[in-house]
Amino acid sequence: MFNLFGRKAPRSNLRPPRGPGDTVRPHDLEFLQQWIKDKPFVEAYVEPETLVNEMSVVLVDDRGVFVRRRIGGPKGIDVLIKKLGIPVYDVEETGYPQRMRERIELERIIRKREEQKARRAKFERGEHPDS
Repeated sequence: MFNLFGRKAPRSNLRPPRGPGDTVRPHDLEFLQQWIKDKPFVEAYVEPETLVNEMSVVLVDDRGVFVRRRIGGPKGIDVLIKKLGIPVYDVEETGYPQRMRERIELERIIRKREEQKARRAKFERGEHPDS
């Protein structure tokens, strides 16, 4: 109704967690270095920043096992290239590797089977499986 304080539009509270000039946090970089240490083949896939999540990287090994960590902003990509020495790809251009998608699907199937096994065991004991 009245614009007492002279603002033309309300300010949005949606802000990225960190600025685009930030780089990888030391504990995240150390974790990533330890993760690739004993693996023969690892690739990095950079995920873009959104309003909710800051820029992140997904490391994928030769079996499709993966781990995700925040890298802050574009400066974090440079740090990854220098410190990790592995191939780095933009996930928006290349997509995720097939071995990672197959691993996710395999883990989903295994999890569903475990849930079914637990439900069957409850049913055989005479309990209601959904409780």
